[in-house]
Amino acid sequence: MLTGYPRNDGRKGIRNTLVVAYLVECAHHVAREITFAYRDRDVHLIGFPGCYPNDYSQRMMEALCTHPNVGAVLLVSLGCESFNKQKLGKVIKASGRPVETLVIQGVGGTGPTIDAGRAFIDWVLPELEAAVRAPMGVDELVIGTVCGGSDGTSGITGNPAAGLSFDRLAADGAACIFEETGELIGCEHVMADRAATPELAVELRGAVDKAAAYYAQMGYGSFAPGNADGGLTTIEEKSLGAYAKSGSGQIHGMLKPGDVPPKGGLYLLDVVPDGDPKFGFPNINDNAEIAELMACGCHLTYFVTGRGSVVGSAISPVIKICANPETYDRMAGDMDVNAGRILRGSPLTEVGDEIYDLTLAVAGGEATKSEALGHREFILTYKTFEPLGPACLPAA
Repeated sequence: MLTGYPRNDGRKGIRNTLVVAYLVECAHHVAREITFAYRDRDVHLIGFPGCYPNDYSQRMMEALCTHPNVGAVLLVSLGCESFNKQKLGKVIKASGRPVETLVIQGVGGTGPTIDAGRAFIDWVLPELEAAVRAPMGVDELVIGTVCGGSDGTSGITGNPAAGLSFDRLAADGAACIFEETGELIGCEHVMADRAATPELAVELRGAVDKAAAYYAQMGYGSFAPGNADGGLTTIEEKSLGAYAKSGSGQIHGMLKPGDVPPKGGLYLLDVVPDGDPKFGFPNINDNAEIAELMACGCHLTYFVTGRGSVVGSAISPVIKICANPETYDRMAGDMDVNAGRILRGSPLTEVGDEIYDLTLAVAGGEATKSEALGHREFILTYKTFEPLGPACLPAA
């Protein structure tokens, strides 16, 4: 039996993190200085750099600051930005979490705000660290998956192994979320065949068609020179590998960033904005995708990489699954699972079972490699989305 930190909304967290969130880039340095003194404790820095308002970023920050892994929040505002800090503070307070908002212009500048922020942390953190965990079932977990730094091994080792773990978790009642619709181009019809309803199948195909049209308007797709250097030849080949991490089970629904799965099962996260391109590339790096998975409630995220990546994440642990055995040999200190050993004779099912077992261990409190190394990357940019249609979610 797992254990977790109970929240007022009925969810449980696998971590009890204190989040320091800056609400404009002008407050970033002050917020970072506040957290630096606690770099060896569970105090994480997140934030939104933009100065003008955006419904997506507001929704994302509200979802992240009330994420089940978050126990308390310190908001750091310059004062003249357009972010609706009052609404964000009310949402956090209503969730039952301790929250404090510091306005740099009102507190008196850099030094006084840093002092006030550290005073809040010193007051709240001991209580968070002493909190008692409660029993938690596997069916209460929400798990996400991304892939980055992909190469020719990703689609035949790491991604299929992650998919096997997803199959087991979904069978246990957990909610499992895969994404990257821009890297599913060419797989939309196969994916739609797995939809729980004909109406959902239409939505799944539409999400990939939207991604293809968006990238066409941008003039480039989700295929990097590093992918080619690693042996991939086309977006379709990359898509087949990315698709493999969804496993083989039925797809129960589709989400957009900030939508929490209503029940267990497998979900596609549509990450490509709705409407004409406004803000550039849909996700400018892998951590932008992780942030969106977290906004959907993911307790932890699988990160499959063939070329190698060192990033982790604020708020939710990242399990690194290395697809290439040579990459693992060079970067073992950053990798949690050597899926590349499949190319050296290990069974795919053995690696899938290892990922599943590690998922439960991390959910129970074991640190991932990126956590132990202090990786807490985070990024949030501008986007725009329309609400989900009724065909996207499973019946209650």
